[in-house]
Amino acid sequence: MKKTTLKDGTKIYCITSLEAQMLDVHVSEYFKNDIVINSNDTIIDIGANIGIFGHRILQQYKAEILAFEPIDIIFKVLEKNVKLSKNDKYKIFPYGISNKNESINFVYYPNCPALSTSSPEIWNDNQQLLLAIKGSLESAPKEWWWAKFIPTQFYFLISYWMKRNSKNIKCELKTLSYVIENNSLHKIDLLKIDCEGNELKVLEGIDEIHWPLIKQIVLEVHNIDDRLNKIINILKKQGFKLKVEKEASLKETDLFNIYAKRI
Repeated sequence: MKKTTLKDGTKIYCITSLEAQMLDVHVSEYFKNDIVINSNDTIIDIGANIGIFGHRILQQYKAEILAFEPIDIIFKVLEKNVKLSKNDKYKIFPYGISNKNESINFVYYPNCPALSTSSPEIWNDNQQLLLAIKGSLESAPKEWWWAKFIPTQFYFLISYWMKRNSKNIKCELKTLSYVIENNSLHKIDLLKIDCEGNELKVLEGIDEIHWPLIKQIVLEVHNIDDRLNKIINILKKQGFKLKVEKEASLKETDLFNIYAKRI
């Protein structure tokens, strides 16, 4: 664990400085397409990682955030960043969200922690992984200008290095309905989901009675096994108006962002 400074001078704990800078660029995508945040909102952050999304919200709004990160190594960094925020409305939980309560193995990538997942099949297509690496490096902030000039032939070595150092970590999962009931939530003004391939299962873990509590959703989708269309159908059935687009840096990948608001 180390401390780094983001482009606006914000200090934050991280595992790798470059990844923290890239995450800051990435989470900015979640504030687009008429997604509205107000003070006193209740926001759910699934796939919180080191907490940059929550940190950015609390810099502008007095919102309540419930953030979920199942991998202990990453959770400890999140914990440090929550202490930095000095906000008692920033609540964190050491488990992930899925379609049932269980313990399963996650694949943790120490060299690329943000890509760690309970669904390693999303990176079975090595071409998709190479494209994700390419997009991330090319969109690196100006302080890391050299990342844009890494030759493409090195991307394979980066992906090999990432996978070679991976390890399995046992993690806890709960359903979102479990969270709603155990925290007596009466509304969710924004549900953010970025959980590396588990996004469909997150939605499957919402009981019918709890869907009306959710006003807005922004989620990243790995479109394998027709997952994008399945999620679109679920959200439309629940009364959401959708906008689907690709992040500019990931336009060559099968990754999509969905912005959903109640009609």
